[in-house]
Amino acid sequence: MGGNLSGLFGVVSLLAALGAALFAVLRLRARRGIATATQRATYEVLHTAGLAAEPLRAGLSAANAAKAVRHLRALVGAAGLALTNRESLLALDGRGGHHDEQLVAAARRAVATGRSTVLGEPELPCDRVDCPVRGAVVAPLTGADGRRVGALVAVADGQPEPGLVQATLETAHWAGNQLALAELDSSRERLARAEVRALRAQISPHFIYNALTAIGSFVRTDPDRARELILEFAEFTRYSFRAHGEFTTLAEELRSIDRYLTIERARFGDRLQVRLQIAPEVLPVTLPFLCLQPLVENAVRHGLSRKPGTGIVSIEARDAGTECHITVEDDGVGMDPTTLTAGIAELAGAAGEPGDDPGQHVGLSNVDERLRSVFGDGFGLVVETGLGSGTKVSLRVPKFHPGVRAGS
Repeated sequence: MGGNLSGLFGVVSLLAALGAALFAVLRLRARRGIATATQRATYEVLHTAGLAAEPLRAGLSAANAAKAVRHLRALVGAAGLALTNRESLLALDGRGGHHDEQLVAAARRAVATGRSTVLGEPELPCDRVDCPVRGAVVAPLTGADGRRVGALVAVADGQPEPGLVQATLETAHWAGNQLALAELDSSRERLARAEVRALRAQISPHFIYNALTAIGSFVRTDPDRARELILEFAEFTRYSFRAHGEFTTLAEELRSIDRYLTIERARFGDRLQVRLQIAPEVLPVTLPFLCLQPLVENAVRHGLSRKPGTGIVSIEARDAGTECHITVEDDGVGMDPTTLTAGIAELAGAAGEPGDDPGQHVGLSNVDERLRSVFGDGFGLVVETGLGSGTKVSLRVPKFHPGVRAGS
């Protein structure tokens, strides 16, 4: 019995404590300055704008418009709201569904002229006695480069008031900015794909002919070695020309580089020495596809092409807290540091000595631009070189970065 009473008292004490805590919270919320009407209104507007921004940033399609239109209507405060592209209705929330043809016609005019329009009852005739729609505000949506991509149409129960007109115009301007950002994101993705295609095109003339020549030299003298090299070459080209994903892991990139070096060692024999120092914990790090291979190819070509005797290529990847630090170094002839003063982008036209391949450093410039576009300007290539002193290329890759994952 005593145990039951003590348990009961414990429950009562707990309920009393919860009640006191709830009372304290209510008193806290009631204090002035903790959550004023202005603060609550600001929060609601920003929260609703964020909900509308996400689908708009994915582009102006019927599916995205359907997700955004309800939140846009809340921002405008209209009885109904429609989103159109240049020709047709994409989505409508609230009133005005049976006026869709009139709204679309007005939207087309706004898109064609670039001028906002306020419609009154004469422009929206209706046979329905119970129809409350009496007006609308039509504002064009302007995307990237000033192109008009559609229209925002706010439906009113009466004659549109100045407040509704201003809210519609401002919301249309904001929505247009979101659509412009969506177009820029799409352009950036297309540019990234084009840069990868450029790297793939660079691989073909620089490597494929020499690889096949090296393989051919073993066909009669060492058929097993020739077969092994053919398989390595097939896997290398499969990886290099794969059709999906702008990002890969360091482990996958190093695996492809190993195949590349296997074929190059078949060409150069003992003249090519490779040193690897890779920390196992950084192997899963994600980086742009074909990010390291051009650096290694440059090191091999320029470490051996004009240097007598043995050339050494060193590849290091180490753990640096929130980052992975990678270096690719060769002990070749190097280049004049003055060619770097204008930045890495100038390397594409730099020629250290007569006979240089004019496009020998295009891969470096491409990699530098891609690293900066993905991770920021602080993550470009760092090149250390000197005539007769070899070349060392360093880069930093964040271990985690929003939107960056292998296969994406």
